[in-house]
Amino acid sequence: MSILEKIRGHEDLRSLTDEQRTVLCQEIRDFLISHVSMTGGHLASNLGVVELTVALETVFDTQKDRLVFDVGHQSYVHKLLTGRQAAFGTLRQFGGIAGFPKPSESDTDAFVAGHASSSVSIALGMARARTLLQEDYHVVALIGDGAATGGMVYEGLNDASYSGEPLIIILNDNEMSIDRNVGGMSKHLSKLRTKERYLGMKERYRRSMQRIPGGKFLYSLSSGAKRWIKRSILPTTIFENMGLNYLGPIDGHDLAELIRVLKVAKTIKRPVLLHVMTQKGCGYVPAEEKPSQFHGVGRFDPVSGEILGGSSYTFSNAFGDAMCRLAIENERVCAITAAMPGGTGLLEFKKLFPDRLFDVGIAEEHAVSMAGGLAKQGMIPVVAIYSTFLQRSFDQILQDIAMLNLHVVFAVDRAGLVGEDGETHHGVFDVGYLRQIPNMTVLCPASTQELSDMLTWAVQKGSGPIAIRYPRGGDGRLTESAFQDGCSSVCCHTAGEDAAVITYGTTAEIALQSAEQLEADGIAVKVLRLLSVDPLPVDAITQQLGAVSKVLIAEEACAGSGIHEALAWSLHKKLEKLQIESIDLGSRFVTHGSLSQLRKQLGIDADAIANKVREVFRDEN
Repeated sequence: MSILEKIRGHEDLRSLTDEQRTVLCQEIRDFLISHVSMTGGHLASNLGVVELTVALETVFDTQKDRLVFDVGHQSYVHKLLTGRQAAFGTLRQFGGIAGFPKPSESDTDAFVAGHASSSVSIALGMARARTLLQEDYHVVALIGDGAATGGMVYEGLNDASYSGEPLIIILNDNEMSIDRNVGGMSKHLSKLRTKERYLGMKERYRRSMQRIPGGKFLYSLSSGAKRWIKRSILPTTIFENMGLNYLGPIDGHDLAELIRVLKVAKTIKRPVLLHVMTQKGCGYVPAEEKPSQFHGVGRFDPVSGEILGGSSYTFSNAFGDAMCRLAIENERVCAITAAMPGGTGLLEFKKLFPDRLFDVGIAEEHAVSMAGGLAKQGMIPVVAIYSTFLQRSFDQILQDIAMLNLHVVFAVDRAGLVGEDGETHHGVFDVGYLRQIPNMTVLCPASTQELSDMLTWAVQKGSGPIAIRYPRGGDGRLTESAFQDGCSSVCCHTAGEDAAVITYGTTAEIALQSAEQLEADGIAVKVLRLLSVDPLPVDAITQQLGAVSKVLIAEEACAGSGIHEALAWSLHKKLEKLQIESIDLGSRFVTHGSLSQLRKQLGIDADAIANKVREVFRDEN
C-alpha cells in the first residue's frame, strides 16, 4: 500500500517522517497526472502546490483550522489529503466531487472559491468571528495563480493589517494566472525573488538572544535596530508598508523549510504574509513547458502529454480571428482581457498587435473602466471576459460605460452552461444583468460565422455599449449566419403553425431537435431564434408568429435572469389571447457535469422541451 492510500487527514500526515513526506509528494504527483489525464481538470496549478499543501495539512488541521483557497482550482491536493482519494475518478463529473472547494462536500473545505482575489477578505471575516466568539483555531488564506493582480486583495490586506487579527496569508507566487502574470505587482514580486533571505538570520538572532540572561528583554529593545538591519538587506516590501509581517521569499518545493516556516508563522499573533515561490506544473515536463495549456486541460496521454480528442474551431477562435481582421482594417480597434488572452482567443492578436492588447490581470472592474477611458478618447475597445467573471464589473459597465453611452464592445465568452467547472463558472446570469443596463445592446450568435458577423457590425457600425454573448465550444448543427448588418433580429428555422418555441443562441439547436420529435407526433412547431435579446424584437416576433397561439420561451438562464417575463409581457400587449409558457434552468445554482447531463437534469434538453409542448396540447384537449 502506498503512503498516499493511508492518508485521511492531519494526524496521518503528522505521523510521517520527513523522508516519507517527500515520497508522498511524488505519489501525489503521479496520482494527479494519472487521474486528471482521464477526467480532465486543472493540472499545472495543482502540481505546483504539492509540497505547499502537504506542509499546510501537516502543520494545520483543516477539519478545525480554516484554509481559504484563492483561487480554488489549486485545491486538488487538499482534497486528496482529506479523505477524497477514492472519489477522484469522479472529479468534475456529474454527481462526483467538484473541481473547486465545496463545503457541502467536506468540512475541511472552508469556503467556496471559483473566482479570484477574495480569500483575504473571507479569511479576515473568519478570524474576526473567531475573536468575537472566543474560539481557538488558525485561519490561512492561500492566494495563487495571479489572484494578487486583483484589487480586492489589497482592500483585504489593508483591513487585515488594521485589524491586527492573527491571520496567515500565503502568496503562492508562480508568476502565472492562466497566462503569464502582468503588471507592477508581478514585477515587484519578481524583484523580491532575487533578494537574499532574511528569515534565517532573524531566527538565528532570536535563538541566540534567548540563550543569554535577559535575552528576551534585549530582543524586544533591539527591534528598532533589527528593522534597520532588515531593510539594509531586503528593501521594505509593499506588504510591510501595509503593516504586515512579511516572511520570505521561501522555496515552495522545499518541504522541510515550508513546514518550519509555517510553524513560525503560526506563533505570530498578527497578520503574516508568507511569500512562497513555486513552479506551475512542477514535476511533469509537459506541464512545466506548457503551463497555460495544462492549466485547464481535457483528457491527455499521461506519458507524452499529448492532448486527446483533437481540436475544433471554437467561438473563442472565431472571435480572435475576427479581432485580428478588424484591427488590420482599423488602427483604433484594441482588445482588453483580464489575465486570459489564451482563453479568450487573443493570442494571435497579442502577437500581431502587442501595443493594442491590454492584459490587465485578474481585474475585471479596472478592465471595464479603462475601456471607458479608451472609448471616450476615440479608441474602439473590445473587452473579452468570461460571462461569470464579467459579473464582477456590473457597476463599472453601468456607471463608466452605459451612462455616457460609450462605444465599448463586450465579448462575453463562456455564456450559458459550461459543464464540468460547475456553479462558479456557468454563465447563466449575464442576460438578466446586461438587459437591466440602459443603452445596452445584447446579441446572441448561434454559430462562429454569426459571431464574426456580429462583431464586425458592432465594431464598424454599432454605437454605445454592445455585448455579444457566446458559449464555450464550437459549431453544432447551425453553421450559417442570419445576421446582416444589424437588420435581422429574428430567424425562423421551421414553419410549423401548431406552436412556437422562441429561444436564442445555441439553445436553438435543442429546440430544433424537439421540433423533430414533435413532428413525429403530428405537432408542427415553429422555432424562432432571437439574434438580439436587448432590445427585444417584439414586432418582428409578432409578425413571425402569424396564427400561432401557443408559445414556449426556452432559455439557458436561471429563472429571473432571462427574457421570459419581459417578452411575455410585451407579446401579451400585442396578442392578448396568446398562451405563453416558459422553460429555463430554474432558481438554483447549477452543479458540475457534462452539458447533456446538466440539461437533462434541469429539464431543458430536447425531450423536456418537446414534453412541455405536449403538455400544452393535452391541457387544451
